[in-house]
Amino acid sequence: METSYQGGVIDDVDNFQSLSQTIASNIKKISHNVSSMSKMVNQLQTPQDSQELRKQLRQIQNYTQKMAKDTSSMIMDLMKMPTDQPANKLTRDRLSDEYMATLNAFQATQRTAAQKTKEDVRKVKAQNINIGDPFATGSNRELVEMGDTNVRKQEQLTLQSEREMLELEQRERDIKQLESDIMDVNQIFKELGAMIHDQGAVVDSIESNVEYASQNVESGVQELHQAANYKNKLRKKKVYLALILIIIISIILIIIFHN
Repeated sequence: METSYQGGVIDDVDNFQSLSQTIASNIKKISHNVSSMSKMVNQLQTPQDSQELRKQLRQIQNYTQKMAKDTSSMIMDLMKMPTDQPANKLTRDRLSDEYMATLNAFQATQRTAAQKTKEDVRKVKAQNINIGDPFATGSNRELVEMGDTNVRKQEQLTLQSEREMLELEQRERDIKQLESDIMDVNQIFKELGAMIHDQGAVVDSIESNVEYASQNVESGVQELHQAANYKNKLRKKKVYLALILIIIISIILIIIFHN
C-alpha cells in the first residue's frame, strides 16, 4: 500500500520524458493502492472487519484521491505539450488510456465502500431503535429482584450504545467523504474526456484534410490520364481519317487515269 506520496504537479513540465515517467509511476501507485483498497473493502461486514481496518481504508483512500487529482493535472499538461514525434504521441495516448482505466477501477472501489458503509449505518440505526428499556416491563417485585444485575446490564448497554453512536458518526462522515471524492473523480473524467475529445476532433480534422488532399491528387492524376487518353484517341482518329482520305483519293485517281 502506497501511503508516502508527497504529491504536487511538477513545476517544469517542458520535459516530455520526465513528465510522462512521473505519470507512469503515479498510475502504478494508484493501481497498487486500488488493489489494496479492494481487498480491504471485501473484508468489510466480515469477521475481519474492525475499526483499524476502516481507519487504514480511509487513509489509503485519501492518499489515492490526492494522487489522482495531481496525476490528472499532469495528464492535462502532457496533452497540451507538442507531440512532433510519433513515439511521444503514442506514449501520451497510452498513458491517458491507462490512467482512465485505473481511475475507473478506483471509483468502482469507492462506490462499493460507500455502499457497504451505508448498509452498516442502516443496521446500527435499526438496532438502536429496537433496543428497549429493560425496566419498562415487569412488576415492581421483579424489578427489585433483578437489582444490581440489571443496573450493570443497563450501564453496559449504555456504554455499548455510546460506542456505536461514535462509530455511526464516523461512518456517516466516511460516507460523505466518499461521495464527495466520487464526485471529484466524476469531474476528472469529464475534464479529461472533453480534452481527449477535442484533441481527437483536431486529429480527425487533420486526417480528413490529408485524405481529402490525397483524393484530390488522385482525382487530378486520373483526369490527366483521361486527357492523355483522349488526346491519343483523337490523334489516332486523325491518322485514320487521313489514311481513309488518301485511299479514297487514290481510288478516284486510278479510275480517272484508267478511263
